[in-house]
Parts: sequence; structure tokens; C-alpha cells
Amino acid sequence: MDNLLTLWHASGLVQMEAGQAAMIAIGLMLLFLAIRKGFEPLLLVPIGFGGILANIPGAGLAYSAVENALHHANPAVLAEVARLFELPADAGIKAIMAAVDDAGPVVQLTLERLAQSAGYSNGMLYNFYNVAIASGVAPLVIFMGVGAMTDFGPLLANPRTLFLGAAAQFGIFATVLGAVGLTALGWMDFSIADAAAIGIIGGADGPTAIYVSSVLAPDLLGAIAVAAYSYMALVPMIQPPIMRALTTKEERAIEMKQLRHVSRREKIVFPLVLLILVALLLPDAAPLLGMFCFGNLMKECGVVDRLSDTVQNALINITTIFLGLSVGSKLVASKFLDVQTLGILGLGIIAFGIGTACGVLMAKLMNRFSAVPLNPLIGSAGVSAVPMAARVSNKLGLEANPQNFLLMHAMGPNVAGVIGSAVAAGVMISLVG
Repeated sequence: MDNLLTLWHASGLVQMEAGQAAMIAIGLMLLFLAIRKGFEPLLLVPIGFGGILANIPGAGLAYSAVENALHHANPAVLAEVARLFELPADAGIKAIMAAVDDAGPVVQLTLERLAQSAGYSNGMLYNFYNVAIASGVAPLVIFMGVGAMTDFGPLLANPRTLFLGAAAQFGIFATVLGAVGLTALGWMDFSIADAAAIGIIGGADGPTAIYVSSVLAPDLLGAIAVAAYSYMALVPMIQPPIMRALTTKEERAIEMKQLRHVSRREKIVFPLVLLILVALLLPDAAPLLGMFCFGNLMKECGVVDRLSDTVQNALINITTIFLGLSVGSKLVASKFLDVQTLGILGLGIIAFGIGTACGVLMAKLMNRFSAVPLNPLIGSAGVSAVPMAARVSNKLGLEANPQNFLLMHAMGPNVAGVIGSAVAAGVMISLVG
């Protein structure tokens, strides 16, 4: 009977807390949206499943060895940690965990050895996170894969669309100011680094958002990643009302002339020139932009087809699995169920809306000074949700004019948005990192 009682008390059913149950429900909801609704399934499936794993009571899959030891309330470990921080012997777990979070690297190493000597180890998802995201590897590999699947042809054929991609990044900086304003009003408690990481959601670029938040605000990574990919999936719902509100039917019906042919030489030279110019001006953007340009060069040079094929398929798919599970590890109830999460979700959609609006308004402004008009709808594709934002532009163009095919034209600002979000990320890391 004692053994049965021990087994029962060790089960997850006994240890389950309301927050963990809520997060498991959120994980199931993400899986539903991905599987049934088709919302960014490549990321939301592993993120949702990782969120469920991270909240299984007693498993400690998302915790370090030290956190597992503290959560299990091992008396010997608690007493030793309290002594190490000169806390009272009866100090509560919350006080001890707060002290552990603020400890320096030397003390952290001592705590890790203490936990391991007591028989505790890092959780599976914790190890995935350290290898894939904390090291910065996974977002960079994803960016290399995106580069290998990107065609700079529409951008090179119509360089003006670079301004549309740049204008759409205004949502990022406006949201940073918004986050700082909410903190000043006392409604939220975001540091300037937190605000910068949240603002990147407005770029509608998941890997960039994950990379920046892993550098500037690791504790907010789960909420930022979920917001970024959720809003990317909702592009067909979020953007059209804004696009229709800012344009007339006549503007939406503007037909754009056929793009010129872009030579292979231009496509090879462009990523090299882009990388050198941007990296020299903004070295902090070099990691993201460097991998993006390297992936594109492998595709366009035509002499490393095997490498390009691997990057576009096997490598990016494997990395996506571990990236998603690692993001899911940050959906732990104690860190995700917070007022700040609501603030992040709210600011994220505002950033997305501002970015969409600025791209459309920039196209309208450019038309005032150009003899060859742009269809303002392609400005909304400046947010780098590739290629979904471009498809939305094309769909609304066809609604206004059945002969108006804007897809390739919209790919110009769409690709420019990817470049713009990487540059914006470099600016944020340089200023507040």
C-alpha cells in the first residue's frame, strides 16, 4: 500500500497545477490551429507539442538540473542553496529561486554541480533550447534555408520596391515606442531590451523574432515566438481590412507592367554586394543577413546544387523540428501565464498593422513622384511573411481587376521586407544588446 501511495503522489495527476493544465490546453489549441486550420503547421505543430511536454507535472523536461532540484523541493539541496546565498534556513522556494535567477555564472556553475551530485539532470527540452536557440544556431540555419528558397529577381527588376520593404519595418520601431510608453504609464513592466524584442514581431519574420528575443529577452521568447507565427498565419485575415481602408478601388485596380528579365550574373552579384554593404555599415546584422545571402548564393550560383537542395529541404526541416520544440520549452506556465504575455500579443498585432499600413502609404506616396505608378496593394507585402503577404496582395488586386496579376510584383517588397527585418534586428541588437 505504501508503494501505491508513493506512486500516486509521484504521478502528474497529483502534482498538476491549474497553470499547467491551462498551458496544456493552449498547446492543444496550437495543434488544432496547425492541423485543422493549417496555420503555420511546420512551426506550430512542434511548438504546441513542445508546450505540452514542458508542462507535464513532475517531468521537468524544460528545466535545468538546478530548477528540477528546486521544484522537487529536495530538503538537502534547498538547505545547501539557502546556505550558499546566506538565506534563512526556512526561506521559501520562491525566495531561493529568485536568488538563483540573479546569481552570477560562477555561482550558477556551483549550483549545477550541487544539483547533479544530488541526482538531478537537465531536462530534454532544456538541452534542445541550449543547443538550438541559446547558441543562436537554429534561427541562422533557418535563415540560410529561407535565402536558398528566395528569388531576388522581382526586387532587382523593380528596385523601387526596396522602399516599400523598408517602410513596412516602421511597425517595429513604433511598437518599441509603444512598449516603452506602456511601461512609463505603469501598465506593463518592459525593459528597453524587452521592447526591442517585442517590436520585431512587426517584421512578420519568425526566425528573426526568435533570434532577437534569444539575445535580448530570453524569458519572453515563448510569447514572442507564438505571437510572431500566429500573426504570420493570420495574414489573410489581418491585412485585407487595412489595405481596403487605405486604398480606393481605382488604386487597387492599377495594372503594373511586366517585369524585365534579370540575368544570372545580377542574381549572383546582388547577395554579395548586399552583404558587404550592410555588414560594413551594421556588423550586428551580419549573422542573419550573412546566412540569408549565403543560402541565396548557393541557389543562384548553380555549381552547388546538392548543397542548395540540402539547405532548402533536409537541413531546414530538421532544424525546424528542434527550433519548434525549443520554443515550446518556453511555454512553461510559470513564465507564460503572465500579464506581460497579453501585452506582447497586443503590441504584436499593433506592430503588424502599422507595418502593413506604412507599406501601403509609402506606395501611395511614391506614386505622387513617379510617372510609372505602383499598385499600393503591393506595399503591404513589405512585411516579410513570405510568400503569404504577396499572395494577399495578388488576391485583392484580382478582386478589383480580374486582369491584375500582382504576385511577382509583390514578391519584390516581400523579399525587401526580409532584408529590412534583418537590418532592423541588427539595429536593435546594436543599440540595446
